[in-house]
Amino acid sequence: MVAVLVAASLFTKQILWTPITAINMKDVVSNQFKMTNASFAGTDKDNNPFKIHADIGYQQYNKPNIVFLEKPSGKITRTTKDGKVTDNITASKGQFNHKTRILTLTGNVRVNSSNGDKFLTEEMVLQL
Repeated sequence: MVAVLVAASLFTKQILWTPITAINMKDVVSNQFKMTNASFAGTDKDNNPFKIHADIGYQQYNKPNIVFLEKPSGKITRTTKDGKVTDNITASKGQFNHKTRILTLTGNVRVNSSNGDKFLTEEMVLQL
């Protein structure tokens, strides 16, 4: 039944729900797609690898290009004049726009780089 509801949402973007007491209807209506232990990997525009993980990843009907992330972490490799550097990054929340390939991290953003650099900030925006 859940598979039918998910598939229907992809085609119609609107579903008439029959209330079931075990389901949080507010969560179902506001979130188009939700998964735990979400991970995705790829390469950036410079062909450097990246991998992002989140405790929870979800999409909303009104923002189909954005994946919202709860407790994201990941590894991003970048090329500098001194060679390749791997950044280990964690944050409280994040948003990944898969159309523009922009990752926005917010809340207690920590970066530990393989070259010894470390920093803490409240917001970080990356073009992947």
